Amino acid sequence: MAYVIGVDVGGTFTDAVLDDDAGTVLAAKSASTPPDYSRGVLDVLELLAGQLGVSLPDMLADTHHIAHGTTSSLNALVMGNVPPVGFLTTKGHRDSIFIMNVEGRYLGRSPHELQNVLGQAKDHALLPKRHALEVTERVDRDGTVVVALDEEQARAAIRALLDDGIRAIAVSLLWSFRNPAHERRLRELVAEQDPDVFVALSSEISPRIREFARNATTIMSTQIGPGLRDYLTALEDTLRASRLAGPLLVMQSNGGAVTAAEAPATAISTIGSVLTGGVVGSVALGRQLGHRNIISTDVGGTTFLAGLIVDGEPVRDTTTVVNHHPVNVPTLRVDAIGSGGGAIAWLDAGGNLRIGPRSAQAVPGPACYGNGGREPTNTDANLVLGILPERGLLGGRKPLSLELARQAIEDHIAKPLGLSVTEAAAAIYTVQNAQTGDLLRKTVVEAGHDPRDFVLYAFGGAGPAHCARYAAEVGVTEVVVPLGPVASAFSAFGLASSDIVLAAEVSDPLVVPFDPARAEQNFTDLEKAVREGLDRQGVRFETIRLEREIDLRYAMQLAEVTAPVTGGPLDAAAIEAAAAAFEQRYAGLYGADAGFREAGIQAITFRVRGTGVLPFSPALPEVSAASSPDPAAAQAGSRPACLDAAVGFAETPVYDYRQLRAGHVLTGPAIIEVPTTTVVIPGGTTATLDTLGNLTIRPATVGSTS
Repeated sequence: MAYVIGVDVGGTFTDAVLDDDAGTVLAAKSASTPPDYSRGVLDVLELLAGQLGVSLPDMLADTHHIAHGTTSSLNALVMGNVPPVGFLTTKGHRDSIFIMNVEGRYLGRSPHELQNVLGQAKDHALLPKRHALEVTERVDRDGTVVVALDEEQARAAIRALLDDGIRAIAVSLLWSFRNPAHERRLRELVAEQDPDVFVALSSEISPRIREFARNATTIMSTQIGPGLRDYLTALEDTLRASRLAGPLLVMQSNGGAVTAAEAPATAISTIGSVLTGGVVGSVALGRQLGHRNIISTDVGGTTFLAGLIVDGEPVRDTTTVVNHHPVNVPTLRVDAIGSGGGAIAWLDAGGNLRIGPRSAQAVPGPACYGNGGREPTNTDANLVLGILPERGLLGGRKPLSLELARQAIEDHIAKPLGLSVTEAAAAIYTVQNAQTGDLLRKTVVEAGHDPRDFVLYAFGGAGPAHCARYAAEVGVTEVVVPLGPVASAFSAFGLASSDIVLAAEVSDPLVVPFDPARAEQNFTDLEKAVREGLDRQGVRFETIRLEREIDLRYAMQLAEVTAPVTGGPLDAAAIEAAAAAFEQRYAGLYGADAGFREAGIQAITFRVRGTGVLPFSPALPEVSAASSPDPAAAQAGSRPACLDAAVGFAETPVYDYRQLRAGHVLTGPAIIEVPTTTVVIPGGTTATLDTLGNLTIRPATVGSTS
């Protein structure tokens, strides 16, 4: 027997999914344990072992690999909980990281913030100026050394940083992506003085043109690298001591995993690890269900996440933004807002009801958890509305207090607005659904797609309670709630479904048409680097896939769009095909007449993505079929619930998911209780259980709305 395990560490809960080579799929959920999240990982693994009826060491001894998604990297950056780092750069260019170009005033800001011109200000710098030092050297745009590295001056700069207590140093020199020799020599000079100091090079972290983004990416990777290394080393040591046989893998932003030993070297690539698991899981489930266009939505304890799958492939990005700084990381495009189950409801200065982005997190949690939380959250509102059962979550293992939930809503929302507690709770529920719907419009419509062409997948602990409403907000008429054995642990299912993915890239600006031989050499070098990286993983692959792509733009523009490049030796026709693909994608994003070929097209960055396909990954098993569509035997009772603010409270049938069978059809309004989540079926909709145990929610009649 061989197991594959996915572990998703969220801000509130830690989820795990186990699959074996016989097709068994099990899931478990446990509370996250900040600041030491590894305890929560071990807790949830113990729960899986208990379901198998074996000890944790016996389960781990038969485990092929564990794929781990961690919040530690992203949380450390967002909260500024990072150690001081040093920064070495080319003489005359230290202030790039402080000037931040114009980008520092607009990156990562909402339209409301951008409109407030007088209130705009650059974000805080990533490090103090005393920790940013210059070295004498210069490489030109062709990679030619114009000024040799002054090693004595470099040694003095390194010593100054070490004397100031610095234990991690980021190195980003001008044009280092064209010639990394000076950066590599600086790493050697650091090791001469102290081999235990963590060093990150921009030529390895972010070998792209544009100085500020490259500097910021390298510095942030250096800030989280040592902490990620220590966390993963301790966790892997503990798992090895418990007889873990296979490797510990860490999910990356690109939708693939990398071994724990390799991850800290490019730590910045892990910042989206918990964001992408659900998208990867949606791709895997979409193959089983035959869905090619999917909106992937995850409402966890802290955040609402939305990703897009078009024609069977997740939509990708080449950059992201953290704390208003650009990050050069190939990533699955996932939009996020702080609107999870633990998102706090509050009133702004104008008396308007707002939800999030602050969260009650795992500690103290929503007020109804009884752990000291006093502010109302989405979870508290759902309890007051009767959506959640008073006996608690996780099958009663997590008790809830209706009294504490009502008190929090009354003190902070109801009294100030002159509403009853139930009216205030209904308002929280309505605003939550509206703002998640707004994010879906951004994710789908602003990317040039029609939501009516997509199926929406909804998961996470709170997603099934809201999905029918926020799907209706954007006009989606088919919602799939993945349940079966994975239920609210669907992101962990995605982690267990992931393969190992590595990417290598380099900027080499060229004007189309360019010399095919030069481009071919770029791709050959990148493919060699990717294959060597896959070899270092120490894992057996079923097969290896290599994909080529180029980031292109119209001359004198900044908007780069990625276009695929066919495999095999490049010729002029292949380059023209890539340029045509760029123009087609550009028109889809910005409008049919937005392009201007006469200005010329520039190739900026060449990239190779290598996928090492692992031997097996989870697939949801089939469930037993019902003898008739009538689910009456699965009804566990009823309770007063408010599923629609316009209707108010009504006696609502409650069904036990464990008693439902494939083919059962439920007519809303109804509530379905799953051990780890709750599904709301609004009036005017029906829900059908499919052969894999998933619920499909649709309007009761064609053209009707919720």
